[in-house]
Amino acid sequence: MADRPNVSHVEVYWHTVKYRTVVLYVVVIAAIVLSLTYLVFPEVSSKVIQAVENAVSPASGGVATRPVGKQARFVNLDGKVQVKKANSVQWVSADYQITLDKGDLIQTGPEGVARIVFADGTTYTVKGDTLVTVEENIVNQNSATQVGVHITSGQVDLLTGSWPVAGSKAQVSFENAVASVNANSRAAVVSDPQHNEQQITIDSGSAVLDRGDQHVDIGQYERATFPNKGGEVVKTQVLAPPELVRPLDLAPIIVADPKHAPIHFEWKPSPTAKTYEFQVGTTTMFNHVLIDEKTEATDADATGLEPGNYFWRVRAIDEQGNVSDPSDSYKFILAAQGKEQQMLLDVDAPELQGNVVEVTGRTEPGAALIINGEQVADIQSDGRFRFFTQPMTRGSHTIVITGQNRRGGTNIKRVDVVIP
Repeated sequence: MADRPNVSHVEVYWHTVKYRTVVLYVVVIAAIVLSLTYLVFPEVSSKVIQAVENAVSPASGGVATRPVGKQARFVNLDGKVQVKKANSVQWVSADYQITLDKGDLIQTGPEGVARIVFADGTTYTVKGDTLVTVEENIVNQNSATQVGVHITSGQVDLLTGSWPVAGSKAQVSFENAVASVNANSRAAVVSDPQHNEQQITIDSGSAVLDRGDQHVDIGQYERATFPNKGGEVVKTQVLAPPELVRPLDLAPIIVADPKHAPIHFEWKPSPTAKTYEFQVGTTTMFNHVLIDEKTEATDADATGLEPGNYFWRVRAIDEQGNVSDPSDSYKFILAAQGKEQQMLLDVDAPELQGNVVEVTGRTEPGAALIINGEQVADIQSDGRFRFFTQPMTRGSHTIVITGQNRRGGTNIKRVDVVIP
C-alpha cells in the first residue's frame, strides 16, 4: 500500500469591514490633516477654503447677493514696508504678490513708502513711519464702490479717478472723524497722536470731513485741522506747493560724467509765490540734504553729484514769508553711461486690467527697469518682470520702458495702449 501524501492545511481568516467604516476612517484622518494644516498655514488654508466655497456655490440666478470686495494690491514698494493680515498675528515683509483685504494692517519704516491701488482705481500712498488699516474695499460691477483706510499715525496721500457710478466713496478715517474724498481729487492726510493733531489738505478737487455733528466742505488748497479729541475743526487756506516737472519721479538720468554733468530741474509756478526753495537729498525724509538754495526762477541746475539715488523737492514762499508744504519728493537715479549701449529687453503684449495696464517681459538678471517714471521692483532671478501702471484715463497712451544693466548698457522700449 502506497504512502499517503502529506497535505498542508491552510487556514484563512478574514474580518468583514463595512464601507461605512472605511468612509468614517477616511473622514477622521482628513479632518486631522486639515486641522493641522490650518494651524500651521492659516492664511493659505483660508484662501483654499474660500476658493472651494466659490467653486461649489450655486449661481445667484439674478438674485441680489452680499457685496463681494475685490482685493487691493501694492504697485510700488520702497524701503521697509510690513503687512499684518487680518487673520494673522505675524508681521511679514510686503511684496507684490500680497493682496490686501479688509482688516489688514500696513506699516512703513522711516524710509519706507508703499503705493496701494484698489480695484476702483483709487490710489493710497503710505509715507514713512505710518500705520494704516484697510477699512473698506467694496467694488461691485455697475454699482457704487466704497474703499477706505484708517490712519493711526503718519501720512497718507490719496488720489482718486473718475467713478462711473454715482455715490462711490474713497475715505480716510481718523480716531474720531471721517474724510470722504470726491472723484478726481488729491489729498494729503496727516495724523500726529504725539501732538494731538490731525489734518487733511486738498491739493486738487474737494472732500468732506465729518466729525461728530460737524460737516466741513474742503476745497482746493484748503486744509482742515482738528485735535484727536475735543475742539473744533479749523479750516485755512494754504499756499499751493509747486508741481514738479522734471526729472520725473524714479526717472533714470544716464550721462557720460555724472559728477560734472549739469542736472536740470524744473517745476511749475505756484500762484502768489515770490521765491522757491529747491532741495536735493539722499533720503525721502531729507535728513541728509546735499543742495538747499532759494531762487525766483522755476528751474535750477545742479552739478557735483556722484552716481546713485537722489530725491528732490521744492517749496513756495510768498511775499509775506509764508512757506508752502513741500512738493511731492521725486526720486531720480543718476548713472554713468557705459560703453555698451544695448541690453536685453523684451516686452510682451500689454494686458488691460480695467484702466490699469499690466506690463510683463524679460530683461537681464540684475538689471534696473523704469516704466513711466516708476521703478520696477518685481524682477525675477531669470530676468522676468511684471509691473502695473497707475490708473489711466480713456484714450491712447504710450508706455515707456527704460532699462540699464550692470555694465552700464541701456535700452528703451515704447508700447502704445488704448484704454476703452
